[in-house]
Amino acid sequence: MTEAEFQQAVIDTANWTGWLVFHPRPAQTGGRWSTAFTGHPGFPDLVLVHRDRGVIFAELKSERGKTTPGQRQWLNALEDANAETYLWRPQDFDFIVDRLRGNDV
Repeated sequence: MTEAEFQQAVIDTANWTGWLVFHPRPAQTGGRWSTAFTGHPGFPDLVLVHRDRGVIFAELKSERGKTTPGQRQWLNALEDANAETYLWRPQDFDFIVDRLRGNDV
């Protein structure tokens, strides 16, 4: 499963279970892909918000994908601030579904 396919499966599950989803999408400018932002690079792929189930920051990777130093910095800083953070891979999909459904995990 590619990272893009995995990401779409997580977004579809979040939508199906009532979460608001934010994902900044890259655009092609000048022949290369980039995501416009101001600040520190590496912000998590998804921010999920549910009024009864909280706020989740999730970085998504393929089974062999590696995080960048910026991604690790963001995840660590958010975790230190008591935010619910995850590094999710396709092998975690059953856990993801349970968490988004609100099942105790």
